[in-house]
Order: sequence, then structure tokens, then C-alpha cells
Amino acid sequence: MNLNTTTLNRTANEARGLAIDAITKCKSGHLGLPLGCAEIGAMLWGAALNYNPQDPRWINRDRFVLSAGHGSMFLYSWLHLAGYDLPMDELKAFRQMGSKTPGHPEFGHTVGVEATTGPLGQGIGNGVGMAVAAKMAEAHFNTKTHTIFNHKIVVLCGDGCMQEGVASEACAFAGRHKLDNLILIYDSNDVTLDALASASQCEDTAARFEAYGWEVHTVKKGNDIDALFGAYEKAHKGKGKPQLIIAKTLIGKGIAEVQGTAKAHGEGGVKYAAEARKSLGLPEETFYVSPETRTYFKGRSAQLEEKYNAWKKIYSDWQQANPEKANLLERALKGELAECLLCGIPAFPVDTNIATRKAGSMVLQPLAELCPVLISGSADLHGSTLNYIGDKDKNPDNFDVDNWGGRNILFGIREHAMGAMMNGIAYYGIFKASGATFLVFADYLRPSIRVAALQKLPLFYIFTHDSVGVGEDGPTHQPVETVTGLRAIPNLDVIRPADPEETAGAFVCAIERKDGPSALILSRQNLPILNQIPIDERRDGAAKGGYIARKETGELKLILIATGSELQWALAAAEQLGEGVRVVSMPCTQRFERMSDDYKKQVLPCACQKRLAIEAGVTFGWWKYVGCQGAVIGIDRFGESAPGDQVMKHLGITTEHVVQKAKELLG
Repeated sequence: MNLNTTTLNRTANEARGLAIDAITKCKSGHLGLPLGCAEIGAMLWGAALNYNPQDPRWINRDRFVLSAGHGSMFLYSWLHLAGYDLPMDELKAFRQMGSKTPGHPEFGHTVGVEATTGPLGQGIGNGVGMAVAAKMAEAHFNTKTHTIFNHKIVVLCGDGCMQEGVASEACAFAGRHKLDNLILIYDSNDVTLDALASASQCEDTAARFEAYGWEVHTVKKGNDIDALFGAYEKAHKGKGKPQLIIAKTLIGKGIAEVQGTAKAHGEGGVKYAAEARKSLGLPEETFYVSPETRTYFKGRSAQLEEKYNAWKKIYSDWQQANPEKANLLERALKGELAECLLCGIPAFPVDTNIATRKAGSMVLQPLAELCPVLISGSADLHGSTLNYIGDKDKNPDNFDVDNWGGRNILFGIREHAMGAMMNGIAYYGIFKASGATFLVFADYLRPSIRVAALQKLPLFYIFTHDSVGVGEDGPTHQPVETVTGLRAIPNLDVIRPADPEETAGAFVCAIERKDGPSALILSRQNLPILNQIPIDERRDGAAKGGYIARKETGELKLILIATGSELQWALAAAEQLGEGVRVVSMPCTQRFERMSDDYKKQVLPCACQKRLAIEAGVTFGWWKYVGCQGAVIGIDRFGESAPGDQVMKHLGITTEHVVQKAKELLG
């Protein structure tokens, strides 16, 4: 392809002008990347990327992720110029209340934004996850006759992203799995926020990525559009390895007073805006886009429309030739995985006595049969988290170079990358992602969980070894505060089932949820099946979040509230305490809070203020439900290294302690 370099250089300078004007107007933002990477944007949207602004969610579009999300005006400028539904008024409202141009890009809020970025390194992990999902889509839906998925994932990052550990984790995974549909562009400008990059790094990035298994292309003149496009073409044709383009750019290019320095990173160059506009050849009129640029992108859109229409013909032929695949893809894109998932899970035997992690494993298999796009992964702990789909010893089905359709992802000991990659798979929009590790390690991926909750991503986590019941591994592996910490994240459903049947309900809730992530909190130790509660009530109880597990037979005097492995102790204590005691199972406080006020009052009537909550974790959070006249039995300290039942007894998580505390409340 012959580039119209003169035109693209003009568009680059006009994109610089848009960034300068927007950041000057709101007196807030980051100028360094939008100015330093303007030629990268011109190359991508003006010549390289395959997209359709009229169908921004087209399934075979190239995905662009701005990992360095603080440079958001870079993305907004190019989306506007490329013809997406992001009018100039939105650029003028940059960082203002209700605008489509928030300080950092937000998925689902701004058309053309593929991932929510800002926490550095997350976008790289998201890109790797998207590349995984794209390989899976190729394996599931492409045929020998029709190729409907063959696009690229393109990520732009800076030094901040590269320094964050999550990026290293994700890039190591990408290299091992030879994700050659991934192109990472590194804005290597030798500057970070505080100082020159040399103050905090001295590595040979090219050598590091080659060691990971990547192919590396270095563009020494990173603001040269021809050189950039040449490197991109090589990367686009690359086979068998993910591709890294190191572009040696000039941060803040166009503002002579700060370019090439740490002052260019933020809005330090704003005071020189007028001089910069003049040096860039822009008129005094702010938010200026020339007629020539508009004409160029109109022609570019027409070229892209031809490619899009050709793909649509292939897609239509594919649909007719592959109706089952087409139906599966259509349902997956809508999040319609299967009907009546609970019906597909057999009842557990009445004498079952297993850990809820084991119950989860048994539940996962029929659900995976019903949901072909459900995938599972673990941070090198499948043998403990027990969430492998199928039989990993007799018939392994791992996602890998020779099996892109594999349903189990071996993330390695990379919890943070696992979380970011799961988000990327969810952004992609076809596969239902799940991933597992020990609960105590949830904080390793907490930033990714937070973004998933913020963006309402429909995925779920399987966190096992849920309490001091872990036992001999000791306090480093006994999560006393972690469940409460997860419950503090808005829009994250934290579900801690009490027995195998509640576990069945919990898995269905997590798989069916479309408006946010769920965390399943499962035990290492065996728990008895609670046959005294009807099976339908236990399974439905997970969906409701809280329900009456044992109804009082006389005047209601006391309510015991328990969750997870502690429900058994509450039920046993109620039997000893007599007829005026109700037991409420509370597997998920978030789901309970979404129930109607009438329902919540039926479960926890205001007339009964004598309430006792029991959980083998910190007491913080339960006071909302027990009130001033109630009490909480919990563990506001770290655990001990000893057999789990001994630790539970030592720390007061027993039937006897519940009975004692209840009698104190009753006076």
C-alpha cells in the first residue's frame, strides 16, 4: 500500500491540536502520549486497522486497546476523525460530567472503546485475553470453506504499562502460547511521570521480549509514518509469535518547551498551547479539522466498507452452510448460553459429605456440556481448585498452539494476568470466562476484579480454600479478611455456598449473570449435605442471596444468620435452642440486597432484633444485619497452623459457641 504521507502527517498534527484544545479547555489531562503518538494514530486509523464506524461491534474488526489509558484524548481524537459516533461537542466536553469522553476510556460508555483502561498494564493483559478469545473463535467457528475470524488485536502501551508486573505476566503467557494475532506497540519515549525512564529502568526491552518468545521490530524514528507502517506490515504478516513494535517517539511532540521531558506527560504544556498550535501549522480556530482530512477519512471509510461488505457475503454463506455454529455464535453474542441450567444438574446423594470445591467440580461438568462457550482456567492450581472441564489426565483439553479450541487455560502462577486476561475474553464478547485460585490470593488479581465489576463484565472467579478451615498451611493461607474485602467491591456478587446444593445454585447464578462478575467462595474441607432444607430452597437460595433455612415453630425470638461452612453450626445450634429460633442462610449479601424490600423483611423481620451472625472471618460487615441488639461470631485475627477442625474450635467457630452466644442475647 502506498501511503499518502503528506495527508497523514497533517491529520497527525490536527489530532495533536484536538488534544491540546480539549486538555486546555478542561485544564486537566495528559498531553504527552496524544502528541507523541499522533503519527501512530494516523498510521493505524488512516491506513492499517480494519474497522467499520457504522458497525462498531463488527465481530471481525481489528481491536485497538489503549493500555496507557491516561492518554485518552489520543483515542477520542482518532475515533472522531475516523467517523465513529463521537461528535466534536463530546471532544469539547472532555472530562466533564456526563460526556462520552471521560478521563480514562470506558468500555460500553464510548463507542469504539474496546476496554476500560487506566490502571497501568491492565490493557496489555486485556489484549492478551482478547487474542486468546480470537484464537478460540477461529477454532470454534471458522471452517475450511469460510473464514469469518481473522483479525488482529493491537495494543498501545508506554513505559508505565511495561513496568507493571501484570504486563510481564501476560506477555510471558502470550509468548509461550504463540499468539501471533497480537501486536503490541510500545511508545518508548524514554520518559516517565517523575523523571527520565533511566531513573527507574535499565533493561533491554527487545531482548526481554525475544526471551519471552516474541518477534520484535524497532522503529528508531517513531514519529515517521512510513517507518511505522513498514514495521506494522511486518508485524501483521508475522507467524508463530506475538509481535512487538518498539517505537522511539518524542513525548509531547509539538510543544517545544516541554517535549522530550517529564513535564510533557501531563498538562504541563498547556500554557504554551497558542505557540504550539502555530508551530504545528494550525489556525487560531480551536478544535480544528481541515476539509482535506474529512475528505481523506471519508474515502478511507469507503475502502473499509468494501472490505466489510465482502466479509458480510462470506458470513452469510457461512451461516447457511453452518446453521448450528451460526445459532451458537448468535446466542453467545447475546449472552444466551442455555435454558434451565439447574435442570441439567443431578441432585446430590443424600449422604454426600464433600468440600464445596469438589461439589463445584461435579456441577461444572454438566454445565459445560450445556454451555459450549463456557471456558475455565486456573493459576496452576487445577489439582486443588478442581475446576477443570473434562478429565485432565485421561483426555486433556487445554488451550494451546495445537488446540486453540481448548476449554481449559493453564495461566501459570500468574493471578494478576489471569484476571486481566479474563476481562479481555469478556470484552471480546463470545466466551464465558472463569478462572480459579486460592481465596487468599484473590488480592493478586483484585485490580482486575475491580475493573470487571466497574464495567459489568459477565465472568466469574472460583476461589477455594475459603477460611481457617484450610488448616495446616497456616495463617498465610487462611483468608480471614478476604471475603469481606471482596464484598466491598460494588457490583461483585460474592457467593459462599453452604453445601453441594447451594453450590449448584451458585454456579448457575454465576454463569447466567450478564451485568457483572461473580466470585464463588468454596471450601477445602468436607461439609455435610443439609438435607433438612428442601433441595429447591437451597438451589434457589443462592439466586436470592438469603433465605430462611429453618423456620421457627413458635414465637420468633432469635435469628441466626450464617454463610458457607458455618451454616451447619447455626442449624445444629437452633435445634438445641428450641422453637423460637430462625436460621437464615446468607450465601450472597449482594443478591439479597437486590431482592424486594418485602422479601427482605420476610426473611429478616424488623420485629426481631435479637440476631446473631456467624462466619469464619472478620466480623466487619455483618453488623448491618444484626443491628445494635445483635452480635457476631467471627475471627478478627489471623489463624493458626493446625488441622482445620482444631483451628475452627480454637477460634470459636463451633455449635457450642453459637449456643452460648445465643443464650447471652436472649438473656
